[in-house]
Amino acid sequence: MKLLVVDDSSVIRKIIKATTDVLQMEIVEAQDGIEALEILSKIHSEIDLVLLDWNMPGISGYDVLVEIKNNIRYKDIPVMMVTTEGQKSNIVAAVRAGAANYLTKPFTGEELEAKILECIREEGE
Repeated sequence: MKLLVVDDSSVIRKIIKATTDVLQMEIVEAQDGIEALEILSKIHSEIDLVLLDWNMPGISGYDVLVEIKNNIRYKDIPVMMVTTEGQKSNIVAAVRAGAANYLTKPFTGEELEAKILECIREEGE
């Protein structure tokens, strides 16, 4: 299982990596949306789940989500927003745009693990 973790915070990426290591998942890291889209253009067939921050420099995570879901090559990859954006309107917008799940920061390792497993189970059904 390979995850693409997109967050401009190296600390958050390390926290996510610690959780995914427990789940024995491989991660590919991107520090912004532009890098994430570049990675997807090269290895999208290897990515099983994208964990995506909303607030990043350059292109926002929401815009990356929309780009993923509008691209025929990537649209079937589940995307989970992992962000400080907890406003109901943002959650609704992300789900409408195609987000499989939504987790607000700060989060515990257990919460992250549960949400990742939910996304994987839903994808497998």
